Amino acid sequence: MTVVEKRPGRFGILGQLWFQVLAGTVIGVVLGWLQPDIGSAMKPFGDAFIKLIRMMIGPIIFVTVVHGIAGMRDMRSVGRLALKSLVYFEVITILALIIGLVAVDLWQPGAGMNIDPATIDMASIQGYVHTAHDQSIVSYIMAIIPNTLVSAFTEAHVLQVLFVAVLFGVALAAVGERGEPVMKVIEATSSALFKIIGYIMYFAPIGAFGAIAFTVGQFGAGSLLSLGELIIEFFVVCGVFTVLVLGSVCWWTGASLWRLLGYLRDEIVIVAATTSTETVLPRLIEKMKKLGCEEGVVGFVIPAGYSFNLDGTCLYLTTVALFLAQATNTELTVWHQLGLIAVLLLTSKGAAGVAGAAFVVLAATLGTTGTIPVASIALILGIHRILAEGLTFVNLIGNAVAVLVIAKWEGKLDETVLAEQIGTRRLRRRVLGVQPV
Repeated sequence: MTVVEKRPGRFGILGQLWFQVLAGTVIGVVLGWLQPDIGSAMKPFGDAFIKLIRMMIGPIIFVTVVHGIAGMRDMRSVGRLALKSLVYFEVITILALIIGLVAVDLWQPGAGMNIDPATIDMASIQGYVHTAHDQSIVSYIMAIIPNTLVSAFTEAHVLQVLFVAVLFGVALAAVGERGEPVMKVIEATSSALFKIIGYIMYFAPIGAFGAIAFTVGQFGAGSLLSLGELIIEFFVVCGVFTVLVLGSVCWWTGASLWRLLGYLRDEIVIVAATTSTETVLPRLIEKMKKLGCEEGVVGFVIPAGYSFNLDGTCLYLTTVALFLAQATNTELTVWHQLGLIAVLLLTSKGAAGVAGAAFVVLAATLGTTGTIPVASIALILGIHRILAEGLTFVNLIGNAVAVLVIAKWEGKLDETVLAEQIGTRRLRRRVLGVQPV
């Protein structure tokens, strides 16, 4: 199973996907800036690319998870894998929430704005607030169970597909040799699906062009500067979290964070242009398998991580929530902030599969705590997409690192392959016996 990628070949850097997506992004920014009306009209190109990818997510998660779990045979290892994944997700989530909270407390980007919530126009956020009121812990858990076996795929709900795939994989392993013909069909189907993803990725530069041209054309180049201190603070926090927390975890697994970023450069550029990690989910699954992580681990951790391991979203939620409190002169005690973290530990898990994603979860969180005015979220509506650049990047890298951690923890990480691809000097010397170039 391989993803068809554009290789440099005789075209050099021009033939590399990351460069083509970057070029499409730059052209989109220029068009949206110089011709806003035309730029806004480019939205269908970005939407079409995202829809093509989303079309493939359900089937790819299904075949990957089923093949990985059925291949394990030992069902106890499946339970152990799930438990370790959830423990890791919660630990990193808590770290992200605390770091985001401490950073905005120290930076104080909203101080001095003196916004009166009563003067804020609620019309622009009514849809998000209405959706947020519909969210609850019970409804979120119930939503994991699909109405029918097929609806898990038709409704494009990642957790529902994962739920069905785990059940099917466990059942396929339980029937033993009688399930071998089905396994062969799963393998062949998987190869074909990843081949399709390879075809779709040829359109990634066009999708990036359309998405960014619409953003700049719709909100204007000035939107890139509005509420600048919050934007700068959030991107700094994302960088610090990535380097200190994810970098340290990477080092423990034997992987170099910088080499991992280089390895995922195509996916990083695509996510930056589309502000959606869904667009690279199939490629991320395939690339992590190529790093020496066992298929069963990759197939479980990445889909689960897309709902439970949202490091960037957690940074966003604490940063923006406290910014809005500062902007509206809402006093938050230490206990209020600890309560906010406790609520976010639960509500942040609902940031996947919900229309409006992090923005809806933010509204739901503020409504739950009842301390910060919900109406204040209108202040960041115009720059939400800019902030999404940072949170989607951290979510992507966070899930890649999570796969490495769980694979190493389970003893299902091929260190030789990892050392060759993105290993640290320490790992390369120990495993390969050579000094890295």
